Amino acid sequence: MSERPQIRIPATYMRGGTSKGVFFKLQDLPASAQQPGTVRDAIFLRTLGSPDPYGKQIDGMGNASSSTSKGVILSKSTRANHDVDYLFGQVAIDQAFVDWSGNCGNLSAAVGPCAIHMGLIDAARIPHNGVARIRIWQANIAKTIVAHVPITDGQVQETGGFELDGVTFPAAEVPLEFLDPADEGEDGGAMFPTGNLMDRLDVPGVGSFVATMINAGIPTIFLNARDLGYTGCELQDAINGDAEALLRFEAIRAHGALRMGLIKELGEAATRQHTPKIAFVGPAQSYVASSGKAIAAKDIDLVVRALSMGKLHHAMMGTAAVAIGTAAAVPGTLVNLAAGGERQAVPKSVVFGHPSGTLRVGAEARQLDGEWQVTKALMSRSARILMEGWIRVPGLVLDAA
Repeated sequence: MSERPQIRIPATYMRGGTSKGVFFKLQDLPASAQQPGTVRDAIFLRTLGSPDPYGKQIDGMGNASSSTSKGVILSKSTRANHDVDYLFGQVAIDQAFVDWSGNCGNLSAAVGPCAIHMGLIDAARIPHNGVARIRIWQANIAKTIVAHVPITDGQVQETGGFELDGVTFPAAEVPLEFLDPADEGEDGGAMFPTGNLMDRLDVPGVGSFVATMINAGIPTIFLNARDLGYTGCELQDAINGDAEALLRFEAIRAHGALRMGLIKELGEAATRQHTPKIAFVGPAQSYVASSGKAIAAKDIDLVVRALSMGKLHHAMMGTAAVAIGTAAAVPGTLVNLAAGGERQAVPKSVVFGHPSGTLRVGAEARQLDGEWQVTKALMSRSARILMEGWIRVPGLVLDAA
């Protein structure tokens, strides 16, 4: 019996912030993949090279980390006052699983530039020189993101002098606004789903921890680094090389997801790896980043480390940065206290230290009728096209239906 030949699908391979992903135009996908389902998932998995028991994704476009095992689908927006619809899939590396439960804040920076490149934005919306203000509908969480994309001679300006720790080369800055980030769309609920700024999270066999659990940008569980036996200055090897530590983090994450109402029973956490995120914070302190760059305590407000898909992230997820900025703006959260909230006025923005360096993120928060609300969170990233053309995947993906 002859094997099914490969099929080819137009795609663009992009870096956005400290992540990379394969971007598809919805109409370019096979008809059976233009709707959610097993064929779409199969295409994403084979495109990235998952599942791979070796953990390397050699037979695909993934680069063996959660930051680079990602796929995106773009289309002209069906929503009023929006330009493009953006759907994100986090592809597991060693499992046959695509998680559609959340956004990628880093790749959000690539959505506007890619949508322009794919011809999804009306020409009248793009200045010959200046900044294109692209309104993005983030379909995973039903939220609006506004990307400010620099344009030169009618084309996206990708090169520039904006430096982003975790990315080797400078590029053009793409400021992002995450509007009303604290209501998590399909999951619903308040910014603080337990009703508290801090809770006691009991995890059988692991311990009891003070935690701030927040829905902002992405559902996130914040812990104190010292309660875990850490300083908050750890680099990837210190966490990812410790199998027992990773199991403890996953147990904490699962119990936190249950408390946040994201799952109904603990076993569901295994099939919801992308959310919630888990992070630990500490006061500002000096350390050496993974690049060898010295980070001085005086130049930051706090240190934060976050895990993504079961591993410590090499920098910081963009959506988690939104959660950090939002929590920092609310007096009494663990993030706010780590940033010195007891000693100073609530900051409009904070600079936090992560494994690759530092990042500034801001948020506008207010209290209304006793409930905290955030109107927007702000940060800057960069993006550029790495490759364009077609990806090829075995035709048997179409049999996944």
